[in-house]
Amino acid sequence: MRNLVKYVGIGLLVMGLSACDNSDSKAPVQGAAAESNAAAQPVKLLEGKLSFSLPADMTDQSGKLGTQANNMHVYSDATGQKAVIVIVGDNSNEDLSVLAARLEAQQRSRDPQLQVVTNKSIELKGQTLQQLDSIISAKGQTAYSSVVLGKVDGKLLTLQITLPADDQQKAQSTAENIINTIVIN
Repeated sequence: MRNLVKYVGIGLLVMGLSACDNSDSKAPVQGAAAESNAAAQPVKLLEGKLSFSLPADMTDQSGKLGTQANNMHVYSDATGQKAVIVIVGDNSNEDLSVLAARLEAQQRSRDPQLQVVTNKSIELKGQTLQQLDSIISAKGQTAYSSVVLGKVDGKLLTLQITLPADDQQKAQSTAENIINTIVIN
């Protein structure tokens, strides 16, 4: 569990840093945004035991964050405001709902204004997972965070999706689109 907290903390740090990025990146034209959302790119990890699809504007950034750990994969857009972090941790005998409640408590200790959207058990293609969605505030910026917990080969799997919360409904829809493509074999 300590590793889960450490990696989620890293995810929150990445999200916080991207929220603080005052880059003057130009927004893509509307047609390009619609086009990038239409095409999805498949991702396969853990020798094909985990697969999901990401929006076309997100690329693998795993080697660029200074970590060479084989158990952490990072995908983000060019601005770093949209990110998906996949962490494969140690085995845990605790129920996924207990782990999610602990994660929620730790997020709340870092962000007293945390807004929990949902903390529920979900079933995707025969696998039971736990989903914790929240709105996180960092230095005046807000982000939509969706964390999915599951088990693969007895190891704890954490998939954290962080998106700008300017339009919460759009962020929630984008996160759900990614979550609905998760397949665990």
